[in-house]
Amino acid sequence: MARADYPQPVVELIAELKRLPGVGPRSAERIAVWLLQHEKANPVELSDALLQAKAKVTSCDTCGFFATDEGCSVCDDSSRDEQQLCVVEQATDVLPLERSGVFAGYYHCLGGKLSPLDHIGPEDLRITPLLRRVDQAPNVEIILALGADVEGEATANYLAEALAGKNCKITRIAQGLPAGGGLDHADDLTLMRAMQGRR
Repeated sequence: MARADYPQPVVELIAELKRLPGVGPRSAERIAVWLLQHEKANPVELSDALLQAKAKVTSCDTCGFFATDEGCSVCDDSSRDEQQLCVVEQATDVLPLERSGVFAGYYHCLGGKLSPLDHIGPEDLRITPLLRRVDQAPNVEIILALGADVEGEATANYLAEALAGKNCKITRIAQGLPAGGGLDHADDLTLMRAMQGRR
């Protein structure tokens, strides 16, 4: 006797959902069944929204943040501080900074970080456009807001060398303890950076 299983279209839907980051086999199955059976599910609207986003959202040629045919919400904002340019790894890194309200300048998204083990070199990142932007904006402050992991450090060091001699100031965001975090849970490197980045 053959075992009962989902019909092939459902199996294919589950397989596609499993490809999403953070979605395992059981979660994919639950999502697929919910989309098909729940009265509040709108799979047609979901697929339309996904297709619209895929068709209309691109990367800004200037900064690398999300853009549409209407332009880039960051680059088109003339109220921003032209003397500050925050360099981040990914376009999604812009959003936490924007939500915090602590930065009012412009951004440059690299599209990743240097990672020789993954065969990601300087030519794979948006470093050349960054250097062009710096050349066009004298006295700009370049704020390196990159990760504190090995690849982020390597990328920050590479950028610092590439920007050396240009008419810009290079700074790095302070790194240390998160708000509400105790010293007993911090590693040595985090404590060192917290002390060095003190105000």
